[in-house]
Amino acid sequence: MLAKFKLIISDPSTGKSAASEIEGSRAQALVGRALGEVIDGSPLGIAQSRLRISGGCDKNGIPMRADVHGGVKKYVVLSSGPGFRSSRHGERRRKLVRGRTITDETYQINFTVTTEAGAPPKKAEEVKPKPTPSPPKEVEKAAEKHRPKKAGKKPSKKK
Repeated sequence: MLAKFKLIISDPSTGKSAASEIEGSRAQALVGRALGEVIDGSPLGIAQSRLRISGGCDKNGIPMRADVHGGVKKYVVLSSGPGFRSSRHGERRRKLVRGRTITDETYQINFTVTTEAGAPPKKAEEVKPKPTPSPPKEVEKAAEKHRPKKAGKKPSKKK
């Protein structure tokens, strides 16, 4: 059985992303690659661009993590990052994640366009920050009057 992947290619300079599917020998070329690797986009059909593998998941939606070696599923204690959303500050939980290596079981692979081959890197334009206008004095005085009171001890209920 040959590999079949869904590719999500995002371009941070334009803020747009495109989805496509590949299978067969073109998809087999991605097997064994790891998260964070930069590859040439021409075998994938994106001419003259370099792509960085930024993430992915399997058919069950289990995300790939760069800090887990191999391509296997594994339970890991997480406090942040892909595969974990905390409900309170400082929470840690044991979650099922997939390793950083692309295997036949991977369903979706996320790419980020890093640079276009042959094109010089774009220079960032210098932008001067605009001075922020100060609020009117009436607003400042109103803000001072309506400060929230500090919560003290609750009075005990008498029976």
